[in-house]
Amino acid sequence: MPRKPKKHPRQGSPKVSRKAIMIIWECKDWQTFLSSAEHRTGLRFRFEKNVDASVRKAILDFSHWMKQNYAFPLRVVVYVKNKERIKACDGESVCGTFFRPYTYGVEPYIRIATGDYSVLKKQIGRDNALASILVSLAHELTHYYQYINKTEQTLRGEEIQAGRTASIILDRYALTRDHP
Repeated sequence: MPRKPKKHPRQGSPKVSRKAIMIIWECKDWQTFLSSAEHRTGLRFRFEKNVDASVRKAILDFSHWMKQNYAFPLRVVVYVKNKERIKACDGESVCGTFFRPYTYGVEPYIRIATGDYSVLKKQIGRDNALASILVSLAHELTHYYQYINKTEQTLRGEEIQAGRTASIILDRYALTRDHP
């Protein structure tokens, strides 16, 4: 089943202010909880075999831009899968997941499905297909920033914030590129 382009509500929510949405990646609350001397830092990627070369390049280019513009004070590894969907811990078939450990002593990780790229490319074009995958990645990374900053929101509030923030991050990235 091909990924459907996500439509994120643009209206503000009483539980998530527009200001909070725009700054979660730039929030430094994590400095209270994390010390780089105690933890590994950074953003790392592990690609499954046969992940499309265009997808791999787009993700690595986006990664380079993110590392230049945002801090990753607790190492997070992104596993890029060559599957149309991956199974979340609740059994749901999804495009991406974020593993949120109970303690900072265990590193979080992200899984992203990219196997639907060729189908998406035929349906919505190369650039939109790559942007859809990058939005999924930015969405899961927003959950990472919610985790390290210990935000207190409802699950619905977290999802709304992740969707809106992913769009904002991709808009910022798009200003630096002609194509994803």
